[in-house]
Order: sequence, then structure tokens, then C-alpha cells
Amino acid sequence: MAKYKTNMAPEKTPMPEQEPLVRNKNYSEVTLGYTVEMAMEEATRCLQCRHRPCVGGCPVNIAIPDFINHIVEGDFEGAYQTILLTNSLPAVCGRVCPQENQCELVCVRGIKGEPVGIGRLERFAADWHFSNVDELPEKPESNGRRVAIVGSGPSGLACAGDLARRGYEVTVYESLHVAGGVLMYGIPEFRLPKSLVQTEIDQLRALGVKIECDRVIGRIHSLDELFEEEGFEAVFIGSGAGLPSFMGIPGENLNQVYSANEFLTRVNLMQAWRWPDSATPVTIGKKVAVVGGGNVAMDAARSAKRLGADEVYIVYRRSEEELPARKEEVEHAREEGIIFRLLSNPLEITGNEEGWVTGMRCSRMELGEEDASGRRRPVPIPDSDFSLDLDTVIVAIGQSPNPLLRETTSDLKCQSWGGIIVDEETLKTSKDGVWAGGDAVTGAATVILAMGAGKKAAASIDAYLKGK
Repeated sequence: MAKYKTNMAPEKTPMPEQEPLVRNKNYSEVTLGYTVEMAMEEATRCLQCRHRPCVGGCPVNIAIPDFINHIVEGDFEGAYQTILLTNSLPAVCGRVCPQENQCELVCVRGIKGEPVGIGRLERFAADWHFSNVDELPEKPESNGRRVAIVGSGPSGLACAGDLARRGYEVTVYESLHVAGGVLMYGIPEFRLPKSLVQTEIDQLRALGVKIECDRVIGRIHSLDELFEEEGFEAVFIGSGAGLPSFMGIPGENLNQVYSANEFLTRVNLMQAWRWPDSATPVTIGKKVAVVGGGNVAMDAARSAKRLGADEVYIVYRRSEEELPARKEEVEHAREEGIIFRLLSNPLEITGNEEGWVTGMRCSRMELGEEDASGRRRPVPIPDSDFSLDLDTVIVAIGQSPNPLLRETTSDLKCQSWGGIIVDEETLKTSKDGVWAGGDAVTGAATVILAMGAGKKAAASIDAYLKGK
């Protein structure tokens, strides 16, 4: 490995961004990416540790010091190919992966300063490849074995890519009209350009992965029919968590109350953000409240601002410290003018005689003892109710797996809340020949954790079919 003079700067090389009051009116990507010079400067902050803690912190075990060393040497394609050995979607993960809680969390440079910008460098390597290399990967020689994958989100695509590289004939069934799952319908264009997602999916198609859209498994085919009529030898379920949760308070059936799933699908997949040219516009008015504190809530709030709302509130019943969203997303939201009403809990959504939202009544909260999640439980402060005047309410408090598959498969065991039960080591389900991973098992989680599950399932399916 090359020797180089380590850059001992305590902070990361800054990432260029659009100005907040400019970007909150457009859907172009907020962060602009490193130049070659910036990437090489940041790469030299890596100490090339012998014990490589960052690799263990990555759910797909990217050889992080190796790809960074390629960047130092100016071998940007070598960096990309190194990442690709274990990660099928590097341009995606470089943008939306919570590196601060994974690889960067255990980076040695983080002890006395900021960790190496691993995510930024991963994004740079992928972007450089797509800007400079036109060749698609070659399709491996087929081994004649067929595997079906339900869902084309992160876990399904990761599983498909790994199996295709092993020579399997893989068919992915996607219920929507475009492949990509949550990467397409859930994450806004200003965080993850959709053309980039499709470019990475094209790499998988070149490996031989077939993707059939508008195909709802559980309706057009049962799991049994995939084996008996379609001739597949194994099935992986990566159908995600697309069933939204609601609060169960009065007024949730009023007009202009959206689940975050519906709102973001309209904005991202149906391109309502192109209003007035969109065929499916979203009318939100001038005052919007988003209930929740995760990344989905931030995405919904920032999208509402870009759709023309003057006042957009994040209403969250815990404090700043408990916000589950990425720190970067919270900072970007604040910079863009999102108003945070923390320690506030919705009690009722109010409306007019015609059934349209007019506001929301909330209670102020304080934090009490820790609950089962280890966070301090919010409790209402007596006589502290207040109201917000609103035109739209977006509920972003979580999702669970769609019940369709479990309702149409008698021998597929699931949790009471809907998650598919799997063996932790192999991700095999209770149904022979069927595996599952990602949000369909865990409930809503991160892109990279779903990808890690897809990779684990691919290895397990490979071992199973070779043994069979």
C-alpha cells in the first residue's frame, strides 16, 4: 500500500452545498460533491489503520482503507471497483447512508476531531465512475438456477446483484411502475437524484437481473405459484415497510391529512414537485405541520417547503437530543427555514364544516423516566395546550410491512406487528425455500442495513442451492 503524508487537519474537507434560501425553492441536489482536489485532500486524512475499525462498522464490510488509498493514488476507478466488491449501490449509499452511526463512528480520526468523510469519498468514487466510464459490467456465465426476488428496494437489489454475480438467473418483481422501491418513492430528488438510482439499477440489469414492474406478488402470483408454476428454486422477500402508521387522534380523516408515504410518493415517484407541469400535483396550502422526528419527517417537511409552503413545522414529542433523524438532515432542515416545535404532542386535528384541515391542537411535553427503548418518556404538562393554524398535516411516525404476503401465505410466520420471522443467521423464513430481509423483517430502518440483509440472504441462498 502506498505511503503518503497524512493530512492531520482535525475537520473534514468541507462539502460544497447550495445556499439554504436558494435550495429550499428548487429540487436540485443540496450537496454538490467533492472535486478531485477535495477528494484527494480528504482521503489523505485516513491513517490506514492496521485494525481497520471502519470496515467492521460498515454493514456490508466495504474495504474502506483500500478504496481510500486508491483515491490518494489518483486511481478513482480502482476506488469504485473496490467498493463494488461488497456494495452494489455505492452512489446511493454515499448519499443516504448514516455513516456517522456506522463506519465514521468508529474512525480513529474521530477521537480527537472529525472522522474521515468516508461517505463523501464513497460518493465521489461512484460519481467519478459514472461521469468517466461508459462500459457496463459483463453478465457472468449462468449456472442455470433461478431465484425470484419480491421487491426492488435496497435489500432486493443487493440480493439480486450478489446472486447475479454468482451466475444465478434472477427475476425481481416490483409492485410499482418503476424499480427502486423506497429509493424512488421515499427519498426526495434533492437528496438522491432519481436518474442516479436508475443508473445503478442499469448496472444490475447488465449483470442479467430481470426486473418486472407492476407485478404485485400475493396478487398475480402467490409464493407457492412462484415455485410450482414459474419454476423458481428460491425466493427472497424484500418488500419493505410500506404500510403507514397513524396517531389514532380525532381529525385524521380530514381532507389534507397525508401519511408521509403517500405525500412523498406523490412528490417523488409521481413528480408532483414539477408543479404546475405534473399530472399529479399536490396542494398543501401555506401552513404545514409534519408529525415525527425521523429522516422521513425531515424529507416531508423540506419537500413541503419546496412546494411553496410559507410555514412548515416539525412537531415532535421529545427533545432535540432524541430526534432520530440524521444530524445533517436536521441541520439542513433548520437552514432551509423549517420550524421545530419540540416537546409537543398532537391531540387533535381540527377542521371546518366542509371537512378540510384548519389546525392542530397540541400539548406541551416534558421528559420523564426512560421507557423500553432507553429514551426518556414524554409526559404532558398540565394545562399547556396550544394550537397551530394549518392547511395540511403530514403524519411521519413510522411504517410496518404490507400484510398482503402474510395474508396470502398460510405457512409464513410473522410477528404480531407484521414483520416476517427469520432465522438470524441465515434469514430463512418458516416457509421452505423462502428468505426475507430488510424492512419486511425489521420494520422501517436504513438503506444500508437493508442491503446488508440482502447480501446475507444471497450467501445463504447460494449455500442452500449448492447443497440442494
